[in-house]
Amino acid sequence: MTASLTKKIAVCVLFIVSAFQFAAIAPEEGMFPLSDLDRAGLREAGLKISEKDIYNPGDVSLIDALVRVGGCSGSFVSPEGLIITNHHCAFSAVQLASTPEQDYLTQGFMAARRDMEIEAQGLTIRITVGYEDVSDQVLGAVAGVTDPVERINRIQTVSRAIARSAMDSDPTIDAAVSEMFIGKSYVLFKYRTIEDVRLVYVPSQNIGEFGGDTDNWEWPRHTGDYAFLRAYVAPDGSSAPYAKENVPYQPEKHLKINPNGVDDEDLVFILGYPGRTFRHRPAQFIKYQEQYLLPYVSELNDFMNQQMVAAGAEDRALELRLATRIKRNANVMKNYRGKMKGLRNIDLVETKKQEDAALAAFIRDNPSLQGQYGTLMADIDALYDQIFSDVYREMWLGQIYNSSNLLQVAHLLHDFRTALERVDPTARERMFERNRENVESALERIYTSYHRDVDVPILARMLYDASQFKGENKLRTIESLNLRNEEEALNFARQLIDGSSLTDHAYLADQVLASLSSFYAFSDPLLEFERSLAQEIAAHIKPEQDRREGQLNKLMGDYVNVKEQFLKKDFVPDANSTLRLTYGYIRGYSPRDATYMRPFTTVRGLIEKGAGGDPVYDYPAAIRERWEARDFGPYIKEDLGDVPVNILYDMDTTGGNSGSPIMNAYGELIGVNFDRAYDATINDFAWNQSYSRSIRVDIRFVLWVADKIGGAHLILDGLGIRR
Repeated sequence: MTASLTKKIAVCVLFIVSAFQFAAIAPEEGMFPLSDLDRAGLREAGLKISEKDIYNPGDVSLIDALVRVGGCSGSFVSPEGLIITNHHCAFSAVQLASTPEQDYLTQGFMAARRDMEIEAQGLTIRITVGYEDVSDQVLGAVAGVTDPVERINRIQTVSRAIARSAMDSDPTIDAAVSEMFIGKSYVLFKYRTIEDVRLVYVPSQNIGEFGGDTDNWEWPRHTGDYAFLRAYVAPDGSSAPYAKENVPYQPEKHLKINPNGVDDEDLVFILGYPGRTFRHRPAQFIKYQEQYLLPYVSELNDFMNQQMVAAGAEDRALELRLATRIKRNANVMKNYRGKMKGLRNIDLVETKKQEDAALAAFIRDNPSLQGQYGTLMADIDALYDQIFSDVYREMWLGQIYNSSNLLQVAHLLHDFRTALERVDPTARERMFERNRENVESALERIYTSYHRDVDVPILARMLYDASQFKGENKLRTIESLNLRNEEEALNFARQLIDGSSLTDHAYLADQVLASLSSFYAFSDPLLEFERSLAQEIAAHIKPEQDRREGQLNKLMGDYVNVKEQFLKKDFVPDANSTLRLTYGYIRGYSPRDATYMRPFTTVRGLIEKGAGGDPVYDYPAAIRERWEARDFGPYIKEDLGDVPVNILYDMDTTGGNSGSPIMNAYGELIGVNFDRAYDATINDFAWNQSYSRSIRVDIRFVLWVADKIGGAHLILDGLGIRR
């Protein structure tokens, strides 16, 4: 399984057949695409505005205020391009802007004037401007195709051609075809990208990350996980890279903030870009997740973080450089461990086995289905038997380049050279010059978090792990090293890295990439090692991966088709980073016996956590001063007698919903989504109203901190908040 196949299989997880209880109605769990809003039952649920106020093709609606910020969501909240999202979504940009002398990550950042806003490096804004179902075009290209490799190649080729045609017709947009159901339905999405994004106001780390990893994925929470950015464009309104002469973007729509917030059982809904859910697939993938991928990746991330924390312990500059990487690893690690716990608690593998057995019986008992689907379940079993036969090698291949920065550098250079060799020799010089800047930018991003004392032990760990593989999991490149123990793996990794010129970023940029001839003449032991691994993958592994991927595409399309017939319903497509709506109610829950979690936390609870002396619960002294003075202003929730900090609700969310605006029944912004409770980490595989809870920062806490603690008057003025 390459990274590509791993992603495909990751989309192939599971749909749970169950009845979910809501206060007003009982909709199917899921994140509704724009085309399916009429199926969501919003009016019956308590929506006070028209569905056309949410999405109205050809006219302005709430959708036009939504943006994608990197891998997160966000929303315009002013007519001058002001955006609210999560602190953790802006984290990498704040980290890149920070130095030990000017540590915005720790202290926070606030622009007192417009001209003091600074570049949010690495962040872009993407706005959805339209979509079109292209399933007939894509699937028409593979009608009658039986070879699985040819099938997947044709789907990819046609999808790219459709996107290219859309961009040729309108050069101001980006476009991509997204697979809504694997092997079954495809939609062309059109986007407008804004390149110039700036930091406006980011609270201090002890507000934006209060509780740290201890509280991550937990309830109760007291985290001010929010940040404000601004989108800029060229004076003529076109997208342009960061430049002083650029002007604030003027969105067609921005959200109105309701500073009065919400109460228990109020309807709320989200618009955003959820990443991936995996609910419409068979039992075998749950087994793959629970027994293999989740434990492997979480344990590896734990090991990598130990190396990075140790390396940065006495060096604040290095600690800052590694901060984003550590935070991401820690987030994935705890999320994956929560998923493992949840999968075991509800025994999802066994549940899915029973559902698949019922589906097999349905096919067997319906002669009309036998011809098309008679071997479906057996074919799925056979495919996963193959996947499990070399699962350790495939998981290792899925992580090796992400684990070692220098190996990632070598891989990038190898891919660049391979691409050059595919063109006519007379065109190579031109292609090299045209792509050199992009390669240099990619290298810059990789080297940002590189450190020798981190790369050596991590690469050694990966090499030793692979040296222990048996049978079909073996890799010839690693086997040839004859590493007999961990010490030999560490020595080899140390020698390989210390003997490589790739450790010198300046030399690579200034000398190796200076010209096509110098690039072709460059030789390096680490580059040769990566080339050997890449050649083994290309010659002996990728052909089988492509075959499995094509077979999976066809089988999963058939699986969804027949399951919809079995259940007599149309599924809501799994989330796939395209714009979706989901809704629910402000609601607590009982995660364990004799325990009820209320849906609101307060500043008092934040202060109580800080009383124990744990540094992860440090907070600005001004918070206690304002709280003790009862200086709550208009942001108090009267029945609590305090400012609400975080809120719990039973919406269906997942990764990518971070930064999504939470709106009330009138479409007004009342908070920003940022997390799920620990029991809800299995939302990606199964959703249930009894335990699936998401968490947001209350807009009243955002405004209170901006007003009383941060003095962020530029923000409050931009939001139209009267102080």
